[in-house]
Amino acid sequence: MKIVVLSDTHLPKRNKGLPPRLIDELQDVDLIIHAGDWHTIDVYHQLQAYGRVEGVYGNVDNDDVTGLLPSKKIVEAGGFRIGITHGHGKGKTTEKRAIAAFEGEKVDCIIFGHSHIPVKRYEDNLLIFNPGSPTDKRRQKFFSFGVISLSDKITAEHIYF
Repeated sequence: MKIVVLSDTHLPKRNKGLPPRLIDELQDVDLIIHAGDWHTIDVYHQLQAYGRVEGVYGNVDNDDVTGLLPSKKIVEAGGFRIGITHGHGKGKTTEKRAIAAFEGEKVDCIIFGHSHIPVKRYEDNLLIFNPGSPTDKRRQKFFSFGVISLSDKITAEHIYF
């Protein structure tokens, strides 16, 4: 199972649309996960043209997005439980807030955004993953998003462009 993971698209503010490199990867996707800061609901509808979309809202999303999506959720896919949150809030780092959001819940992976900084690391058997941003790289060298593959295990990679 192939999952494309993105966050912090901030469309149309930061870019005119989804970048071609991301669109290429969406052609054969089984699931799309967005970790918030869509900016408008239009991004959600654009992504639906490629497959099933799951996601949460972030701190800059408009009422259409916050009315449709939760602040955190757990998605079951390929026998794995994937926690999704944006990661914004006060105190702690973005990553620590994301991990704390699922404290006491059984998840195999936590996906978060907010910082625009790509992260891929394991804490015991828990994959902690921030895809970065495909449209607003801020101080990062490259734009990025992620691809998670589910088989008998969960693996992730960043796509930089």
